[in-house]
Amino acid sequence: MKLLNRLFVPALLAAAALTGPARAETYPARPIKIIVPYTPGGFNDTLARTVGAKLQEKWGQPVTVDNRPGGGTVIGTDAAAKAPPDGYTLFVTPFAFAVNQSIFKKLPYDPEKDFAPITLAATTPNLLVVSPSLGVNSVKELIALARSKPGGISYASTGIGSSNHLSMEKFKQMAGVDITHIPYKGSGPAVTDMLGGQLGLMFDNIPNVIQHVKSGKLKALAVTSPTRSPHVPDLPTVAEAGVPGYEVDVWFGFAAPAGTPQPIIDKLHAEIVRILKTPEVKEKFAAQGVDVVGSTPQQFAAHLKDQSAKWAKVVRDAGVTPE
Repeated sequence: MKLLNRLFVPALLAAAALTGPARAETYPARPIKIIVPYTPGGFNDTLARTVGAKLQEKWGQPVTVDNRPGGGTVIGTDAAAKAPPDGYTLFVTPFAFAVNQSIFKKLPYDPEKDFAPITLAATTPNLLVVSPSLGVNSVKELIALARSKPGGISYASTGIGSSNHLSMEKFKQMAGVDITHIPYKGSGPAVTDMLGGQLGLMFDNIPNVIQHVKSGKLKALAVTSPTRSPHVPDLPTVAEAGVPGYEVDVWFGFAAPAGTPQPIIDKLHAEIVRILKTPEVKEKFAAQGVDVVGSTPQQFAAHLKDQSAKWAKVVRDAGVTPE
């Protein structure tokens, strides 16, 4: 028995020594999930599915998208924060991620401590779009209509703290108008009701509405960027169309739960950025009005801090509440 132990125990130790590094080197060894805190249909979802399909193709492991809408993105964000930090749960980090701590008195997660930034993936302006039934053809006409009917027209958003919500709240504040907010759980259902004439207007990411603008089903009045967008060069900015000083840029990123091993973060970062910067993906996104970024994790962390500070003031000045 002693002889067997002398032979068997060293063999076990040698196997264990090989197994640890082997496991790290073989990531990913099982399916990966990407949580999107919105319904299917918007660009956050498109980003997850595009990158997920390419990761699956490269690594040979299934990559699924888990849509967790609701709560102004808090439901999906909380699910991502509480996932095991093993690299098998990723999170499409939306604009609202940097805003919610200014709106909600208490969040079930800490946006700084519970997440490991991977990359700032892409940016796009919002478009101010109206239903043709609203009967306005410019920003100045919209402002005049809203002032004549305080609270009488409604706008859609993808939830409290979303870019389209705060784009409109900033617009209302700067233009001196009262427009009623109708929150949705994602761009898809909001745009559907816009097309059906149930709502008058909304700000939304270019890729979510550009095809409906081109088909004439929605009318675009302006773009939220500080200068005209090359993706819609004929559209004026909101600032030049009647609200001087107005600008909003929208962004999308990737993060993982805090504590995810650094080698895994590094591997995810390298592969996601490689995917984003392929000509195929850049051209696909550009056709939808989206510009690829692909920052470092450190740059994305700095961006999140900057956005949190910027929008905290807008939230405070506009009196935005969780409703």
